[in-house]
Amino acid sequence: MQILYGTTNKAKLQAMRNSIEGLDIDIIGLEDIQCELPRINECGKTPLENAEIKAKAYYEALKMPVFSCDSGLYFNEVKDEEQPGIYVRRVNGRELSDDEMIAYYSALARRYGGRITGQYRNAIYFVLDERHCYWSMDKSIATEPFILSAVPHQKRVEGFPLDSLSIEIASGQYYYDLKVTELSSSVDAGIKAFFKGALFEGALREK
Repeated sequence: MQILYGTTNKAKLQAMRNSIEGLDIDIIGLEDIQCELPRINECGKTPLENAEIKAKAYYEALKMPVFSCDSGLYFNEVKDEEQPGIYVRRVNGRELSDDEMIAYYSALARRYGGRITGQYRNAIYFVLDERHCYWSMDKSIATEPFILSAVPHQKRVEGFPLDSLSIEIASGQYYYDLKVTELSSSVDAGIKAFFKGALFEGALREK
């Protein structure tokens, strides 16, 4: 089955393909669609609301199975007014580049002693057809808590700027210094279980 992932971010697209490897699903991105795409106002107050807004808009425009994701980033030590929440990349109404994000979040960590403890709370909303929609913001698709450092790693991956600041709590090492086999795959497992439940088991919420 071919499913559209409502994103133009190539890194996120590849990460999602890796997550569902082994399932009979072909995931394409917005850049693979040769038509005019709708303008979307992400006005939700939570990651799940924004994922739903995007997925439904793309489905109405393209009439094909589509899912969208959204995330919120939250830090234990940070004041409420400084929490990124759903505005991880948008600061003071402006979308930051990868380099600007690294600079901004490095400064945020520095204000709180050089290290802060964060977690991404992820949401996914999948429109299969007009009668079947599935969604999750379960803990199974949230990341493990991690340390965000004020000192960036030298490595960069386009589309994932904050990975350059992220440190695994258990080992105290930057994620980029860990072997692939040492990295947690809990989000991948949660995403794969989501699609298995929606497409092959009918076990998820729908409306």
